[in-house]
Amino acid sequence: MVVSLSTTGVRQLHGSSGLSPRDWRPVNGDLMGKKLNFSQRVQKKNNVKSSIQMTLTAIPTGEAKLRDLEMEKRDPRTVVAVILGGGAGTRLFPLTKRRAKPAVPIGGAYRLIDVPMSNCINSGINKVYILTQYNSASLNRHLARAYNFGVTFGDGFVEALSATQTPGEEGKRWFQGTADAVRQFHWLFEDARSKDIEDVLILSGDHLYRMDYMDFVQNHRQSGADITLSCLPMDDSRASDFGLMKIDGKGRVMSFSEKPKGKDLKAMAVDTTVLGLSKEESEKKPYIASMGVYIFKKEILLNLLRWRFPTANDFGSEIIPASASEYYIKAYLFNDYWEDIGTIKSFFEANLALTEHPSRFSFYDATKPMYTSRRNLPPSNVDNCKIVDSIISHGSFLTDSFIEHSVVGIRSRINSNVHLKDTVMLGADYYETDTEITSLLAEGRVPVGIGENTKITGCIIDKNARIGKNVVIANSEGIQEADRSSEGFYIRSEKGSTGWYHCQASVNVNRLQFSTL
Repeated sequence: MVVSLSTTGVRQLHGSSGLSPRDWRPVNGDLMGKKLNFSQRVQKKNNVKSSIQMTLTAIPTGEAKLRDLEMEKRDPRTVVAVILGGGAGTRLFPLTKRRAKPAVPIGGAYRLIDVPMSNCINSGINKVYILTQYNSASLNRHLARAYNFGVTFGDGFVEALSATQTPGEEGKRWFQGTADAVRQFHWLFEDARSKDIEDVLILSGDHLYRMDYMDFVQNHRQSGADITLSCLPMDDSRASDFGLMKIDGKGRVMSFSEKPKGKDLKAMAVDTTVLGLSKEESEKKPYIASMGVYIFKKEILLNLLRWRFPTANDFGSEIIPASASEYYIKAYLFNDYWEDIGTIKSFFEANLALTEHPSRFSFYDATKPMYTSRRNLPPSNVDNCKIVDSIISHGSFLTDSFIEHSVVGIRSRINSNVHLKDTVMLGADYYETDTEITSLLAEGRVPVGIGENTKITGCIIDKNARIGKNVVIANSEGIQEADRSSEGFYIRSEKGSTGWYHCQASVNVNRLQFSTL
């Protein structure tokens, strides 16, 4: 038997119980069983007496060992997360014209990087590297403002690692892919701070989802897998847009297929009940797709990057498929909301989906909050407006306007008789004073925000955009693509969809009829 002690203010135990100090562990006696209280006087060398109140609970040795083992498998101190900043973000252009993909605003008040960062914090993981390469200035600034683990998270850290040159020919290259980016910083996993690290969690910086990574880690460790991949169940309508996996009856990954179609797609169907789906749901979703969220045993990852596949550049398309025959790769089912914010279409639709009732994803979860930079902004000022199925972020000023199925970002200024519909407005980085606004108008220039009598439909309005009075922005002619950057906007579309406008930042748009292109 193991006897557990609950006490306060006690450093050392003495007495006739026959137990040495190492046999005692703090527990909550109220939760674990019948409570026995007693007092004991301890005479120290300086004859100072102190009273000790103790709670004893008997726990079978086998149960204690099992509990210790479970706790060990959920110890976040032995996990380091690596968030990949992504490439040039061409499919998200022009949102990535001056910012990295993880720095793209989402949901009115957040940035995409806040999603994996918040998931790490809520999971107890406080050792995080972010690998960046393109347009990383705003991302680095946001990370510095929002996440300072040195103050509030003990021995944790958040470090942004940019592509850099090192001695030798190989050291002069940019990151060539996800695996190459991690390889270029592989030495970090062997320094003093990583001595206790057992597993490396690889994450993407442009996904929208809420996940407890320690559930993922625990499943990985319990299975004994070398690599575990988080995957989504898929139906026929979406499966061909993803890389799919084939698993055996125990969830081990046997093969991969990248965006299969026709007979190749049907060949990738699996029994998803193996991963925990009900029989009914498994029949609707017979495919599993990779989320781009992986966990590796540290030693396995280093071996793969340095010795087994030293020239492979990508995890998803090269290293992991090639490792399936040699290593134990397991699938982990994540059956919840997840979206890859990798294109203008997915960005636009994911933002507007936040306005649904109920929404499939919500930033409002008190138990697992989404964190971001602390801005100390006042509540929004809404004067005589009609707002329907929309999100209005803090620090905004809305006057006599109609906001319909839209997301309005922080510090937005929307003047009278403005109608926004199906629009994502990213807000502003700063306020202009009343004096500055008056001066701009007197000079015939346009303040930040949206001027009077303006109608906007199906538009992404970038940060700090200036849209004047009496402007109409609506793709009434169904134009698919247009680059009018000199006039302050682009039209982007995908797969034949009607184009979305993107009004770029810091460009004056005054009295232009965008609908008559």
